[in-house]
Amino acid sequence: MPREHSEMPTLDSLLPPETDQKVRIASAQLSAEIAPLGAELQRLTDAQGRELLWDGDPAYWTGRAPILFPIVGSLVGDSYRLGDRRYTLPKHGFARRSLFTPIAQQQGSVTFRLAANAATRAAYPFDFVLDISFAIEGAALTMTAAVTNAGDEPMPASFGFHPALRWPLPYGRPRDQHRVRFAQPEPAPIRRIDGTGAIRPETLPTPVKGRDLMLDDALFADDAIIFDRLESRSLTYGAPGGPALQIDFPDMPHLGLWMKPGANYLCIEPWQGHSDPIGFDGDFRDKPGIVLIDPGETRRFIMRIALAPGEGAFD
Repeated sequence: MPREHSEMPTLDSLLPPETDQKVRIASAQLSAEIAPLGAELQRLTDAQGRELLWDGDPAYWTGRAPILFPIVGSLVGDSYRLGDRRYTLPKHGFARRSLFTPIAQQQGSVTFRLAANAATRAAYPFDFVLDISFAIEGAALTMTAAVTNAGDEPMPASFGFHPALRWPLPYGRPRDQHRVRFAQPEPAPIRRIDGTGAIRPETLPTPVKGRDLMLDDALFADDAIIFDRLESRSLTYGAPGGPALQIDFPDMPHLGLWMKPGANYLCIEPWQGHSDPIGFDGDFRDKPGIVLIDPGETRRFIMRIALAPGEGAFD
């Protein structure tokens, strides 16, 4: 095991500087640009060049589609306990601030890799390989995260996608007509976080009516809406009468929806895991939402965003 985190260099001191190099992949119907920094999707455009992804306006939020690993959300005190040692991790982990290496590329696909190094081991003492693949086929972008345990002991981890999609979408439909339609009814109560990012103990009535969530800035006055008892593994986002986005996340049991009131984006975030509950001080391996990956095992998480015609999307 590495030395205590307090004796090690910080992530900020060891992670490579930001890079502007981007990789473009495309089909006749869709194109995407991805930055090696964070393996973060930077642009997603349709055949007419209309932007489907938020532009990272710093007046609201500079992110676009960060990758969340090895945690989702916040830790109590930004730290966790593993056995008799304590380590520090920032909100959403370190992957979004790490420089990935492109390891494979074709016209319609690219794969980026982040492997454990001195900086990551100081905060997360496990030998991992994280491959993030982007593939466009027709009108669909599929993002696949492959988390491999390259060590010799079970590895606890969470993972999440965090794309910020335009709200409204660029198809001329009013902002207040946009909605999320889940594949299944979602009657279970939702969760919220406190001012530190920890999950509050109480549950709240779901704002979903049957399968539909009508979007309004007021929904996000208390930060994200967290679905930790989710029935659906797919949803449709858009407005009646216009093209919509079909979003699938077959391997992800949790979902966050988030935006900053007044901003023109909606983050649709499939997760495996979420923030610590308020007051949690158990072993990291017992943190709610954590999965244990055995030595040599690879765990995959998939999110697919596809353009869907407006006709019939909300019938």
